[in-house]
Amino acid sequence: MVLDMRPMLRGEVDHIHIDYLLTPDLPDGAEFDGDAHVVGDITDEAGYMHLTLSATVAYRTECARCLEPVSGDFAVQLERTVAAEGTLTEEQLEENVDEYAVIEDGKLDLDEAIREELLLSFPMRFLCREDCPGLCPKCGKPRRDGDCGCPEKEPDPRLAVLKKLFDKNEEDESQ
Repeated sequence: MVLDMRPMLRGEVDHIHIDYLLTPDLPDGAEFDGDAHVVGDITDEAGYMHLTLSATVAYRTECARCLEPVSGDFAVQLERTVAAEGTLTEEQLEENVDEYAVIEDGKLDLDEAIREELLLSFPMRFLCREDCPGLCPKCGKPRRDGDCGCPEKEPDPRLAVLKKLFDKNEEDESQ
């Protein structure tokens, strides 16, 4: 959404309410169920303009341990100081890139900042529940369904020769 900031810059209004839908970029391994709902405000208090936004989007993905479907709502908050073009030096913008939203030609573009915040804040992995036991590494059966019968520890095949020696020694001692 591109907002016309000229009324606020001229002092005609001191508050702009924001409420719209945004199609976000998809993170790897997840799908969004529709568009992100963006709500927020821009306030002008004696020439100091402040932007506050929140975006919420429904998502679907897989549990990182057991591959079960996981879904929910993901929300991010975004706060920026709004500055008119030319009021900040390039150095200030580079050092504080996440602190400012810059008005260019009387307009403020909100979409890129929200898309970036959603993508950077979205978790890299989800769990169906905190104590998810995952899958059996041998047979792939979900461990939450109970014991699959696979051995807990598989001996290292490189050390199998040593195991045979120990087993032989134990047999000799027991005789």
